[in-house]
Amino acid sequence: MGKRPKPGPGRAHRKGLSITELFALIPDDDAAEKWLTEQRWPNGRRFCPDCGGTNTYRVKSGKPMPYRCPDCRGYFSVRKGTIFESSPIPLQKWVIALYMMTTGIKGTSSMKLHRELRVKQQTAWFMMHRIREAFNVDVPLPTPGPVEIDEMYVGGKLRNMHKRKRPKHATGGAHKAVVVGARHRDTKQTRARVVANTDQATLRAFVQKHVMPESEIFTDEHRGYNRSGRRRYSVSHSAGEYVRGRIHTNSIESMWALFKRGHKGTYHKMSEEHLQRYINEFAGRSNIRDLGTEAQMGLLVRALVGKRLTYKELTDHDLPDAENTG
Repeated sequence: MGKRPKPGPGRAHRKGLSITELFALIPDDDAAEKWLTEQRWPNGRRFCPDCGGTNTYRVKSGKPMPYRCPDCRGYFSVRKGTIFESSPIPLQKWVIALYMMTTGIKGTSSMKLHRELRVKQQTAWFMMHRIREAFNVDVPLPTPGPVEIDEMYVGGKLRNMHKRKRPKHATGGAHKAVVVGARHRDTKQTRARVVANTDQATLRAFVQKHVMPESEIFTDEHRGYNRSGRRRYSVSHSAGEYVRGRIHTNSIESMWALFKRGHKGTYHKMSEEHLQRYINEFAGRSNIRDLGTEAQMGLLVRALVGKRLTYKELTDHDLPDAENTG
């Protein structure tokens, strides 16, 4: 008998999209608009984004916009109600940005996007944060089952901070931001949130919000997961125990490892006010990783409907709410 063929690396079963195939798909802005229209309304244009009317029709002249709703007498285009609305950036560049953020599993820097799209670095940065809105999922894991839960600390080493910026009496990870994640072993779905701290009330609230009551949870020995209302199994990392049969947190930790690669190798620094958006990107990309590239991009297009983000909202430096019900 001959040797069995060696399996392909990574997600070899999924249908990728090469850069040459991407430009064959969207050679210009008209093609990009057509592709976005097909992705946003895969079953045909059924309703008006403003009033929900179903009697929409195409305007022959295409002015001031391609479609009109006789119910509210409004005009609209595929940009309406999405992150593309009121943006002067050509749609072809938006689709390329979607492609780069979908395929860049360790993240894509705004400098990279700035060079590839020939836009200002600030524009690329703004574009990427708007696309991250599509990755924002804040609902419970969809089915009962085994769920791994773990916390991660994000920030630089204390000894590398300038003395003037170093918090007084800070030790260990006290100066770092805290992220808690839950990953379903069967569905490979992940939910992750920046939290205020790792006390029992905060971790219990996270578990109760994101994990169904019937689920088993697998954690490390952190006492904060006690009294979570879920059947819990744990390993003791401090004692050098990482796997005991089916009890481990390897899946969620593998996602943390990928995030840290992106943090150190691509972004280098993530400000606390935007950290949740970066977390959303990595968790959201992981959640759709088994889909083909074009399917991933299409899903993002539909997820961007109703998620406009203005520059003022993005640069308002009031920190986003961290989950803390303690």
